[in-house]
Amino acid sequence: MTDSAANWNRRAVSAADAVAAVRSGHRVFIHGACATPAPLVEALCARRDLEGVRLYHLHTAGPAPFAERGREDEFRSVSLFTGAPLRQAIAEDRADFVPIFLSDIPGLFLSGRVGLDVALLQLSPPDRHGLCSLGTSCDAAKAAAATARIVVAEINARMPRTHGNNVVPLSSLHAFTVTDRPLVEHHPEPETPVEARIGELVAGLVEDGSTLQMGIGGIPDAVLARLHGKRDLGIHTEMFSDRVVDLVESGAVTNRLKVTGPGRIVTSFVNGSRRLFDFVDDNPLVAFYPCDWTNDTSVIRRNPRVVAINSALQLDLSGQVCADSIGHRIYSGIGGQMDFIRGAALSPGGRPIIALPSTAAGGRISRITSQLAPGAGVVTTRGHVHWVVTEHGAVNLHGLTLRERAAALISIAHPDFRAELEREYRTRRGTDPEAGR
Repeated sequence: MTDSAANWNRRAVSAADAVAAVRSGHRVFIHGACATPAPLVEALCARRDLEGVRLYHLHTAGPAPFAERGREDEFRSVSLFTGAPLRQAIAEDRADFVPIFLSDIPGLFLSGRVGLDVALLQLSPPDRHGLCSLGTSCDAAKAAAATARIVVAEINARMPRTHGNNVVPLSSLHAFTVTDRPLVEHHPEPETPVEARIGELVAGLVEDGSTLQMGIGGIPDAVLARLHGKRDLGIHTEMFSDRVVDLVESGAVTNRLKVTGPGRIVTSFVNGSRRLFDFVDDNPLVAFYPCDWTNDTSVIRRNPRVVAINSALQLDLSGQVCADSIGHRIYSGIGGQMDFIRGAALSPGGRPIIALPSTAAGGRISRITSQLAPGAGVVTTRGHVHWVVTEHGAVNLHGLTLRERAAALISIAHPDFRAELEREYRTRRGTDPEAGR
């Protein structure tokens, strides 16, 4: 190690000095999820000399002071995938949302369609070669780091050093601050009986040798908890959480049969607890890549038996999937659902799965409806949907007529709503959904 590499932290400045390069009218990228550079965000929002700064980001962890009421003239948040801190601001038109596939986000920056002035990142400390890593979130941050005129970082001693296409040279940083703070953690919640039943049904669709994509939450966790008896599973996903560590330790995940990234877990970011962060830290068997590669359908389809497990907020009787909004109110985003639903469909023996509880609001509302709510966003079209699973069963809509789809979906709706759904279908279509079966 050279003397300059050993003494890299002598260049460190305060968070306030690090963000001093941001000017009014700049377009700024904010690293997201567990990698949100909170000290830099706080320092930026402590300034009162800015106006018209546009902040591009996926879901961020922790508070979002830039989206507070009264800061609209200073900062305009632009969510590429929405998290809880931004939902109200978007609903009140104090912040913006872009509906976009996760695989397309890096291209916004790489093409110059969104020309970034500044990228605010959280990085692992540099190695002896002077190279930092993007840690827990590569996703669109790699493209932001490569294209922003000014790159500012929080270098956190507790950020895992991760492998893959996620290197950021220390020499490329305009300024950086040094911290030693824990990352925001997300711990698995105890599963509900509904999640347990859905987990059983989905796990029954997973064959030995399958390549898995899954998100975070009760249903993916319930599925993963029931896969310990499987053999030679692989992971190629946009993200994963703690339950995957359990599968690796049990021997169920070997990645042995994968075509893309054989022997390795491939992901774009992770979200979970300290145990997960320790698992990915300096682990050459976990590879982080930008989401325009992990979520590229031409890459996904190369692996055998891709099982893509995704969720929905609402589903109509033709199979249209709403996953990003509750009516007009933006809840999350398109994310990688369509990327993996299509990629799994193209994979040899693949199974694209939409899994959701049959009801919402404590059982008062059916998630399977005769038509989507006004303003609801169709994330997965009825032409792309295949398997749909609720706690009441699993059906494959691929190749079914509209009448057959309605009957199949009514059969896995909550029993309290089936008669109503049948009446609404007959009223709207002028036919019986059982006809033509």
